[in-house]
Amino acid sequence: MPADQATADAFANSWNHLPSGSVYTRAQFEEWFAPLSESDFAGHTVVELGCGNGSLLVHATAWKPRHLVGVDLGDSVLSARSNLASTGFQNVEIRQGDLTEFQSEGFDLAYCIGVLHHLKEPIKGFRSVLRNTKPGGKFHCWVYAREGNGVIVWIVDPIRIIASRLPWWFTKHVLATTLVAPYYLYAKILAALPRGGWWKKLPLYDYSLWIAEREFAFFRHVAFDQLVTPQTVYLSRQDIQGWLDAHAGEIEPGSTYLIFRNGNGWKFGGRKRS
Repeated sequence: MPADQATADAFANSWNHLPSGSVYTRAQFEEWFAPLSESDFAGHTVVELGCGNGSLLVHATAWKPRHLVGVDLGDSVLSARSNLASTGFQNVEIRQGDLTEFQSEGFDLAYCIGVLHHLKEPIKGFRSVLRNTKPGGKFHCWVYAREGNGVIVWIVDPIRIIASRLPWWFTKHVLATTLVAPYYLYAKILAALPRGGWWKKLPLYDYSLWIAEREFAFFRHVAFDQLVTPQTVYLSRQDIQGWLDAHAGEIEPGSTYLIFRNGNGWKFGGRKRS
């Protein structure tokens, strides 16, 4: 059995019990990929490693890639296929398999959003992203940051260790709903306050402004995702820079970026050496 099968099965319980379509807004999709944009998708071959129910792929179709592939180990591929079929986009393929072992001839763009930090060996996932980026192509990732997530690391993560062993329906409808309710109020209050006051130093301030635009159901989805998985690590800037440095021979010099996103995550990527 693949090392990450239990995690994939847990996330399938999350993704397969959502309404059809993408759980993300168009603005969220575009912000997640910046500094990449439509031109990095249009007419290009694109692969998402760890595609879940295809929520990002649904939006990616609007940027008209030449061919779009999603890979996931869990049964969330069932929801992904349904969601992508509803878009009417023809040049898409959903494959079930271990992203860390996925092999291809290479894509113009390979990306992995919100998955590497749930792998038993995150570095193996990153190596797969690079391996499946063709020479001259681009890669892009997002992970949970160690920085800015103190509240999550010290309070939520210990609960996750227990919650991940409970029935998914209890974790979602009882535990996640109960735990996220006070944070929902906290985020909405922060979003209603004027920008720039002393409260900007409060925990998860930037992230709270981002998520406050969404409804309670999305808050619960995020909380459930954090609680249902048996494996989560939080990666520091030093960790990510170490990955990039260790693979410098495969990456075009000067092409990399490392961006602190919403005060609690890292976006990073670059161009593979031709």
